[in-house]
Amino acid sequence: MFEFGEDKLKEECGVFGLYAPTLDVARLTYYGLYALQHRGQESAGIAVSDGRSIDVHKGKGLVSEVFSDRVVACLKGKMAIGHVRYSPTGASLLANAQPLVVHYQKGMMALAHNGSLTNAVTLREELGINGAVFQTTIDSEVIINLITRNRQESLEDALLKTMMDLRGAYALVILAEDKLIGLRDPHGVRPLCIGRMGDGYCLASESCVLDTTGAEFVRDVEPGEIVVIDEEGLHSYQGFSKLERTSCAFEYIHFARPDSTIDQLSVSESRRRMGIELAREYPIEADLVIAVPDSATTSALGYATAMGLPFGEGVIKNRYVHRSYIQPTQEMREVDVRLKLNANASVLKDKRVIMIDDSIIQGTTSSKLVEMVRKAGAKEVHFLISSPPVAYPCFYGIDTVKREKLIANQLDIEGIREFVGANSLHYISEEGLLRALGTDGVCLACFNGVYPLP
Repeated sequence: MFEFGEDKLKEECGVFGLYAPTLDVARLTYYGLYALQHRGQESAGIAVSDGRSIDVHKGKGLVSEVFSDRVVACLKGKMAIGHVRYSPTGASLLANAQPLVVHYQKGMMALAHNGSLTNAVTLREELGINGAVFQTTIDSEVIINLITRNRQESLEDALLKTMMDLRGAYALVILAEDKLIGLRDPHGVRPLCIGRMGDGYCLASESCVLDTTGAEFVRDVEPGEIVVIDEEGLHSYQGFSKLERTSCAFEYIHFARPDSTIDQLSVSESRRRMGIELAREYPIEADLVIAVPDSATTSALGYATAMGLPFGEGVIKNRYVHRSYIQPTQEMREVDVRLKLNANASVLKDKRVIMIDDSIIQGTTSSKLVEMVRKAGAKEVHFLISSPPVAYPCFYGIDTVKREKLIANQLDIEGIREFVGANSLHYISEEGLLRALGTDGVCLACFNGVYPLP
């Protein structure tokens, strides 16, 4: 029996930063992390600075589990950064929770990182040879060591030198002395935007956070840009020659909240157009369109509208199951699926159903969903996917399994259809995805193996 595991890419991380001397920066950062909870449920942390010293609180679990009202009230300062984590690199250890805080010859510094370095091992070995001591197993500590090593004059100069050494994807927020800094890798793989809040500014992984915290969207941080926020306002430096923009396609397909805009592209509108493209490429006769909630819902609505078919809530999500654990046995994995999702028989009975999901990674969840919908009475189940087949691992901050465990790397589409048990199975084409996004400035490496970064 050919067996695969879970179907979803794991979340990345989310970062937030705020410089606002007249506001309660810790509480606003707490709200910001709440809005970013979908990007990581493993750990959360907040660091605050009064301009002289940095205080930090972090722990394993959801934002609501790590922070009480008393803890937030004790974090005093005029600027703060926060982080929610799913570990793409490094073990699930409390020591790996962020923000990271260090003492060095110039004072204190805190850093929060979304992304993953492709040359982290090499850099770590070089730093170790030169006497660096590491307290964690994450590549974010490599970055903060490089910054402190390069710090001879200004912090901005140290960041410029550090960016020359880094390879991979990163969006960083940094607290140092009396300033908040944000920077983004030269390809802009990982998102970061700027908001205006009162007399200060904030930085966030997604624009939806700005709405939650009451900030006004200013713009996205440009690829290779360093943004410095201090008492004089916002300053920008082009830290690295801007390269070809290759934003992560999966931000639009799966990760980001639909109410976010990333690099001037609406996530919700992009997903709606993915559904329209699926309808153009695969117009299937059916009675009902359903979605695997939540990230495929907008694509399913786009497909239903384009085809003139009704949309129904055929699969219901248990919204109180927050975190996903890899269960130790196949039987327990199947229970895990049923805890999260359940078929709505009153909607599905005697219907020819088109079920839309955003991706298939390893296959088990998809097969259980198809089986679940059939048991609920569906006569036919046609499975449409709003991304191309994921056949290659990601090295830029998304936790994908090894290449040989990706179902699209081992089976052709007909083989995948047989494995999941659908009447038909169709993926959006790469061309259709690019049409939906309205740009070719996205990374498609997990689909075609063409990696924009070495």
